[in-house]
Amino acid sequence: MRIEYGSKIIKTLRVKIIDKPGFLGKLALAVGELGGMFGEIKTVHIGKDYKVRDLDVYFSSKEEFENICEAIIKIDGIELIEVRDIVQEVHENGKIEVVPSVQIDSVDDLRLVYTPGVASVCKIIQETPALAKKFTTIGNNVAIVTNGTAILGLGDIGPVAGMPVMEGKSLLFKLLSGINGYPILIDSKDPKVIIETVRAIAPTFGAIKLEDIKAPECFEIEEVLDSELSIPVLHDDQHGTAVVVLAALMNIAKYTFINLRESSVGIIGLGAAGSGIQKLLNAYGIKKIYGTDLNPEMKKLFADRGGIVTDLNGIMENAKIVIATTGCPKLILPEMVRKGQVILALSNPDPEIEPEDAIKAGALYAADGKAINNALAFPGLFKGALKANAKTINARMKIAAAAAIASHALHGDLVPNILNLNVHEEVAKAVEDEAYKSGVAKAE
Repeated sequence: MRIEYGSKIIKTLRVKIIDKPGFLGKLALAVGELGGMFGEIKTVHIGKDYKVRDLDVYFSSKEEFENICEAIIKIDGIELIEVRDIVQEVHENGKIEVVPSVQIDSVDDLRLVYTPGVASVCKIIQETPALAKKFTTIGNNVAIVTNGTAILGLGDIGPVAGMPVMEGKSLLFKLLSGINGYPILIDSKDPKVIIETVRAIAPTFGAIKLEDIKAPECFEIEEVLDSELSIPVLHDDQHGTAVVVLAALMNIAKYTFINLRESSVGIIGLGAAGSGIQKLLNAYGIKKIYGTDLNPEMKKLFADRGGIVTDLNGIMENAKIVIATTGCPKLILPEMVRKGQVILALSNPDPEIEPEDAIKAGALYAADGKAINNALAFPGLFKGALKANAKTINARMKIAAAAAIASHALHGDLVPNILNLNVHEEVAKAVEDEAYKSGVAKAE
């Protein structure tokens, strides 16, 4: 299960602690009372009567962290040796690189992979373009395209500031599915520019992953590119999130014995995530979906897709399953929750209602966004589509991915561990099979 710290800040504290009972406890108590949370704790040195430990501490503000440090300094038997910014350290020089897949030990080796040997392969591809997928990396390359207008919970910070996120997606592609993910930063908010740019670079890639592009522009960009290109185009903020939400709902239905397809659903927040969830739940067979948003344009698009537009109170009064993707903490008050409802408050780091509060108010099941990580979906989705040489990623493939994810969750969990490589392999197999069954796999 993923731990999501959202917008919290992370620092590593190196402390020297007397090796006697109670001293580490005093430190933990001081950090907790001031709002800090512990991540990893490592012992880096053991002395005669002391230990030196590195403590990853999560906190919400610079002021909160300064208070934590002052409190630690005042504790007898504990010395604060160093403060390190571990996040900046792991990001230095970026998180990805291009490495060769063949070894070059001599000039003769170089002649094979470059000139003059490479010319014969170029001629083969010229004569039979489909062979590019055999003799190049194109069939395993995915473009990760952003204009930086909806980066995580940070909003419109621009494409360059969003590059660490794109590198992270690239890293996950390689680690979890063996795919080459290439960040593509486009410095424009004009959908036409983005469409033209992606259309122009598409021959380099086997698929296009649109990332952190704000709604409603993201809908037009995806729709046009998916219809025009012969390779899959998928906006991950919509569909990756939707796949993992559906997987979670499948398991909730199993645990609580509710009929998912016959349940009414309410979606609070109809941006990229909310819209993607609506589309996939409709495709899955859920007919009655209520929705609301502050943006009238989002409500109109929702209605055009068959949704029932209402307000927050209308959703809480009519929906058996409530899914919130608003970014607005404490939007759902406990008194709004009806007995027997399922509540997924997915905004990070602070949900629309805390799960324990929803349960106390009578909810049958409640969860927040800590487990709903679209990285459980996109590596297998794209790998399966690439293996099938699919021309698109359709709803049937997404539903197959959701079912595969749900089936690998440990009993009681909503979804499996994101680092379980078997999950991503099984998702890829399910998606590949469904690509063939649904007729979108292309013959070589």
